[in-house]
Amino acid sequence: MILAGDIGGTKTLLAIFDEQTCVVKHRFESANYATFDKLLADFLALIPNVEINAVCLGVAGPIVNDDCETTNLPWKLTCREIGEQLKTSKVKLLNDLEAAAWGVLSLPENEFVSLNPQATPQVGNCAVLAAGTGLGEAIIFHDGKKHYVIANEGGHCDFAPTDAQQIALLSFMQARYPEHVSYERLVSGVGIVAIYEFLKQSGDYIISADLDAQLQSADDAAAIIGATAVANGDALCSATLQLFSRIYGAEAGNLALKCLPYGGVYLAGGIAAKCLPVLQQGDFREGFLAKGRYRSALEKIAVNVCIQPEVGLLGALYFAQTRAISL
Repeated sequence: MILAGDIGGTKTLLAIFDEQTCVVKHRFESANYATFDKLLADFLALIPNVEINAVCLGVAGPIVNDDCETTNLPWKLTCREIGEQLKTSKVKLLNDLEAAAWGVLSLPENEFVSLNPQATPQVGNCAVLAAGTGLGEAIIFHDGKKHYVIANEGGHCDFAPTDAQQIALLSFMQARYPEHVSYERLVSGVGIVAIYEFLKQSGDYIISADLDAQLQSADDAAAIIGATAVANGDALCSATLQLFSRIYGAEAGNLALKCLPYGGVYLAGGIAAKCLPVLQQGDFREGFLAKGRYRSALEKIAVNVCIQPEVGLLGALYFAQTRAISL
């Protein structure tokens, strides 16, 4: 039996697989637990007397010496402690985007929607980005025969505004984060809310009192803004998602320039799939292509949205099954 997991700042998804069959799967709210071992104990209580042979977990945070201190949670995960709790020596921690990248490699074509169907993917490097609680990034390197996934923390790179509106947005964000404004501060759930608040104070939009009150009390204001924009139900929400899409596209283009992913750029994470109609309107693509002399080179790179919500979990399973020796 393989225990696979996708551990994020908002939710943790754990599942046990027997070959390709899922024996049990459960979602936990990550913030409800002070430590991962307590969450794992609750999961194990669901499946008493099941012997787990190997463990592979995608975790939202950098993996250092096989262990991880999570970025958006006060957790520290170690292979040793997880192995002791599960009574197995075969434990592997992956960065969450590393796991998502393996998932991308394992999924069929019908799990993706193209944002530029005229571009044809080739054999080569790939880039993976996922906006959700934060902004994760990974590079899939291809040596001509095999794929290798390179985890990174590129989402924390400096936000680079590209026009007057975005320069004003940077100033707005610097008031909140004077030490550093990263792409993750804007290309994420909290980023959607921040962009909404920036546009709201501009005075350029009529504010819906009912919607604004709903957002103030909501547990997930970003989801409401996104759903409203997709439904074209409010001009401010629509403008928010359009600006978000352009900035997301710009950072995807930045990553593409750094690894030349002729095998394709892939957008994972819940936001892209839920806001797909907005991403298809063109702001993302324009942000992606606006790289001056390299616009024509980026036009040849396929960009695809992953619509499989459990890509990270499936990537952890795929890694455990195909790289069993490294476990």
